[in-house]
Amino acid sequence: MRINSFSDVSLRLLMVLCSASGEELPTTRELAENVGTPYNHVSKAALKLRQMGLIEAIRGRGGGVRITPAGRKATVGGVLRVLDDHSDVAACETIAGECPLAHGCGLRGALNQAREAFYASLDNVSIDSLAKKPQSGPVLVTLSTRPTS
Repeated sequence: MRINSFSDVSLRLLMVLCSASGEELPTTRELAENVGTPYNHVSKAALKLRQMGLIEAIRGRGGGVRITPAGRKATVGGVLRVLDDHSDVAACETIAGECPLAHGCGLRGALNQAREAFYASLDNVSIDSLAKKPQSGPVLVTLSTRPTS
């Protein structure tokens, strides 16, 4: 399975905000820099996450964005279920239109079950648990809202 880029940005925002100290209130511009994503993408993701109750925005001087207790407890599976566009995994159409096998085919249902199994496997992975894990790979990645110098 593959998640869409909007879901990817949203999950990265939650992880970065979860790793921030309670005193830090990064702006969406700072978050965009930190997650390496254009500002307009980050601001759309932040708006959706705020509507979901996972983050809150503090206005005014010294304002910014912070994760809510619900955001810390949220699971990756739960977040993805809301953010996913729920389009069919397979394009069940021909050039002429509807699939000729539509009446006798179980592929669409089987693939939708597989997507739900994918989400279910992420239902016990909290955002909080992801943010605390050290990130490693070819390049060491540190989750922080402070830019590296």
